[in-house]
Amino acid sequence: MAISTPAGATASLSPSSAPETSRATGPEVSTFTLDNGLEVVVIPDRRSPVVTHMIWYKAGSADETPGVSGIAHFLEHLMFKGTEKNPEGAFSHAVAELGGQENAFTSYDYTSYFQRVAREHLKTVMDFEADRMTGLRLTDEVVNPERDVVLEERRSRVDGDPSSQLGEAIAASLYVNHPYGTPIIGWEHEIEKLDRHDAIAFYERFYTPNNAILVVAGDVSPQEVREAAQATYGKVARRADPGSRARPREPEPRAARRVALSDPRVTQPSVQRSYLAPSYETAKGERAYALDLLAQILGGGTTSTLYKALVVEKGIAANAGAWYQGDALDDGRFAIYATPRGGATLAELEIAIDKEIARIAADGPAAAELERAKTRLVADTIYAQDSQATLARIYGASLATGGTVAEVQEWPDRIRAVTADAVRDAARETLDKRRSVTGELLTAPGGERASAAR
Repeated sequence: MAISTPAGATASLSPSSAPETSRATGPEVSTFTLDNGLEVVVIPDRRSPVVTHMIWYKAGSADETPGVSGIAHFLEHLMFKGTEKNPEGAFSHAVAELGGQENAFTSYDYTSYFQRVAREHLKTVMDFEADRMTGLRLTDEVVNPERDVVLEERRSRVDGDPSSQLGEAIAASLYVNHPYGTPIIGWEHEIEKLDRHDAIAFYERFYTPNNAILVVAGDVSPQEVREAAQATYGKVARRADPGSRARPREPEPRAARRVALSDPRVTQPSVQRSYLAPSYETAKGERAYALDLLAQILGGGTTSTLYKALVVEKGIAANAGAWYQGDALDDGRFAIYATPRGGATLAELEIAIDKEIARIAADGPAAAELERAKTRLVADTIYAQDSQATLARIYGASLATGGTVAEVQEWPDRIRAVTADAVRDAARETLDKRRSVTGELLTAPGGERASAAR
């Protein structure tokens, strides 16, 4: 079980009709929809006799009711506590006996449960997963001890990690109105109050087949998956209408913000800056594709401009990079980070970072920079097809946040078509300090004074 921290419906057909097949780049992905509203995606992979089975619920921490933060992740834990038909541990024991693997993860926008087993056991895991879609059984004796487990998880992952604490502070400052500013695991004082009724309410509202996507990748045919899905998930009645995923919109930022955290456990200071950025779901035109390339050009490894300028040429950083969170249902983030080397200060790093941003915002990327970034991103996409589980995760995450099969498969061509001017414009409009929060991770006790002096 884990927390995942980094876009609608597939084409739907009635169960009695032939599956639609998308024939763009990549595998021939088939999609259909059961009568109860469950979307099904089949990704063929005949290289080995195994399958990856994933059920995605279009409900994550950003769908929680205010005041009960952490309930999406808490319910993920509780989904392993047994049903009326299968007692606690029966599902996991069966997967282990079959030589398979299982896990689950919660994100801002979705929660997913998956198993990897031999192809002949697909219907078995489908039957178990369909059962806990409708038959989850929760009592206070089960729920209360698991709440303590989640609290301890938060203490170890966040309270015991200064960088995680800073990350929470940056997100809370960046998203002043949107639930992405609330940590997926939840705030401690709200986790402490979560109970069986909160979990059941979230489960009854969101864990219904018409709010879920089944992704099966592996050595199976669409017809095999259809028959197995009908015999298992097809028996689960839709019991709720989750409604639209309307969330509070983040207002247009007007002021740059700064946060700093000092802690004696910090041995290596660092600086990071997050910008509010449109996602693939909210961006217009090719903006999201340009931002993906911009992140690669600025901070995608040792050939990136930030790494070459700060680490290689100036020697003031031990590391520097950038990333883009474009796979969000609402506006995501574009982030830049660096750690100093030797006697360099965080202020020096920021000046050097701003210089590289200003260059690309004024002139756009050089032709060689842009081509190298395109080659790298497209190659990574091709390499991802070697992993059955990665393929299933790419399609599931995209479909759970408003994407389509066609958009996933057309992505390499859309990346190749991005121009240098589009990357320049993306840098100008997105990497505006007024849209940002800068966070400093400092070593105590002098860190507070150093930060205040700036």
